[in-house]
Amino acid sequence: MRVIAGKARGIPLAAPRGTKTRPTADRVREALFSIIQSSIDLDGLMVLDLCAGTGGLGIEALSRGARFCSFAERDRQALNAIRRNLAATGLSEQAAILSRDVISSLHGLIARKDRFDLILFDPPYQSDLYGQVPALVDTGNLLNDNGLLVIEYSVHHPLPPCKGRLVCRDTRIYGDTVLDFYTMGDV
Repeated sequence: MRVIAGKARGIPLAAPRGTKTRPTADRVREALFSIIQSSIDLDGLMVLDLCAGTGGLGIEALSRGARFCSFAERDRQALNAIRRNLAATGLSEQAAILSRDVISSLHGLIARKDRFDLILFDPPYQSDLYGQVPALVDTGNLLNDNGLLVIEYSVHHPLPPCKGRLVCRDTRIYGDTVLDFYTMGDV
């Protein structure tokens, strides 16, 4: 696994040992960012990487010009990998690490009234977070106008329908991996 493009292009990314963390494959990450960059310009954006794992998605966004990324992750080995990867890419100064579970992280961000232009959500495929996180993004007003929420999941574990203002604008399938792209719509 490596950074695909941008100022940190080609730098290898560390991943924790074992099967607890499932990094997004390079080809899926490359496709994901091609789709994102066809919709929005990453330059200067505020990014949130939820269930960050290795930090690969957020680091890719930073490498391609995002201003800042907050990484939410609770696993100690994954947190160490994120720190190593940020140091290796020279992007530590543009990052904050929220070392707690995703729901607690979201509640903290909502309380601070933080808002993001791009939210990347890639939990374990059989997680119960798929229903909770989009609802909190919506009700907590975490997504800026014209912002984008990207949810990665398995084709074998379909998402529950989103409620509220989030509207799925695009879906792409890459083998077992599905990417859904949401924006805020009218209620």
